[in-house]
Amino acid sequence: QDGQSDILYKFWTAVTQTLSSQFQSATDSSMFLKQAFEGEYPKLLRLYNDLWKRLQQYSQNIQRNFNTSGTTDVFAELQQMEEDAQDIFMQKNEDYDPEKALKDSLQQYEAAYLSKSLSRLFDPINLVFPPGGRNPPSSDELDSIIKTIASELNVAAVDPDLSLAVARNVAKTIQLYGVKSEQLLSTQGDASQVIGPLTEGQRRNVAVVNSLYKLHQAVLKVITSQTSFPAAAEQTVTTALKAVYGLMGSAVQPLLNSVGDSVEAIIITMHQEDFSGSLSSSGKPDVPCSLYMKELQGFIARVMSDYFRHFECFDFVFDNTEAMAQRAIELFIRNASLIRPLGEGGKMRLAADFAQMELAVAPLCRRVSDLGKSYRQLRSFRPLLFQTSEHIASSPALGEVIPFSIILQFLFTRAPPELKSPFQRAEWSIARYSQWLDDHPSEKDRLALIRGALEAYVQSVRTREGKEFAPVYPIMVQLLQKGMSTLQ
Repeated sequence: QDGQSDILYKFWTAVTQTLSSQFQSATDSSMFLKQAFEGEYPKLLRLYNDLWKRLQQYSQNIQRNFNTSGTTDVFAELQQMEEDAQDIFMQKNEDYDPEKALKDSLQQYEAAYLSKSLSRLFDPINLVFPPGGRNPPSSDELDSIIKTIASELNVAAVDPDLSLAVARNVAKTIQLYGVKSEQLLSTQGDASQVIGPLTEGQRRNVAVVNSLYKLHQAVLKVITSQTSFPAAAEQTVTTALKAVYGLMGSAVQPLLNSVGDSVEAIIITMHQEDFSGSLSSSGKPDVPCSLYMKELQGFIARVMSDYFRHFECFDFVFDNTEAMAQRAIELFIRNASLIRPLGEGGKMRLAADFAQMELAVAPLCRRVSDLGKSYRQLRSFRPLLFQTSEHIASSPALGEVIPFSIILQFLFTRAPPELKSPFQRAEWSIARYSQWLDDHPSEKDRLALIRGALEAYVQSVRTREGKEFAPVYPIMVQLLQKGMSTLQ
């Protein structure tokens, strides 16, 4: 009535300040109390949360009593007063949170508790990664780290804010484990060799990746088993776990690169074989598959059993090797479309190689049909080997499954030597051309290069005053225009 509308604010500030100063003086004078409040902070916080809940219930009960006592006029009057007061109270202190003010009186104990919690989390990790050590932790050692993480999160579950603060500590712990594991990785040349059996460095890298994977899975299990775990806390921990997955990826990358390079080197040797022959009397290829294909199958099977079999994280391995299988198919189709000259017997053998390619990449994936677009390309290209150029030009797979640039590249093999393939015109080796295609993934660039080769052919025909163009030329021009128009 006399303008003391901030009475609640003044009262509550006085209460919380009294609490703060009483706690402060009590712990300043007693080491025992200080240790109890810091070490058992979650229990203290739970008592505070209970107090706050009781205050809220008390407030609701008063209102309910007014509602049921029948003195509605008095209640309406009081409620009006309360609403007015609330408004004035809020105007003066919009950012004042009475619950936060209550908990702030425990601020110093929370800071000390979180610092000790971080030490408890870090200690077992520092213990199992001694300076100069060369091996990742054993399963038992990892279990003790996980138990510590689970225990810290369980104890903090009394309060969402404390859960989030401890989750941040857990994220730091996961990062520390990652940093320590990364220091064990071998990055020397022997880590990426694919010629002999596993080297010491490779064996260690496998052990580190397996250990990171176990940590990843175990922590995931801990946070999913937490009841009422705040979303922000879960997000904090899962972000740290993503970094662990990233580290696993960079640990196997040198090996993946080596395998990928070897696969490419084997595929490109198909150009050393002769595909110009005519059909044998039996109408079947003399051998079930070409030499390079046999070598590719042997190499991939050996790599999977010698190197990748030792990783315990099968999904992680397949996520990486399936990308390699897709790349192998892409390179195979690319090189197959560049073979010149290609006789009828050569077509039969190449068709057999297409079938064998599925067997070659099978060890790299869960199922070959999971390879999506690459697999559809492999399946769609094979029948084109035996179709007429006109048929190929009207194939529904064109543009949809197989890029126009690949089909045009293939049609060069049906042209006279005068109509040079883009790499022949540029006087590049096939390896260099393949590198150019990798550097220019856009269909627009590739079609522009092909157009240059076709224009050069027209020029050469005019120069020698030829009367007509090769039959395949108009079909190629038509396909080029079609390809260009789809890019508009």
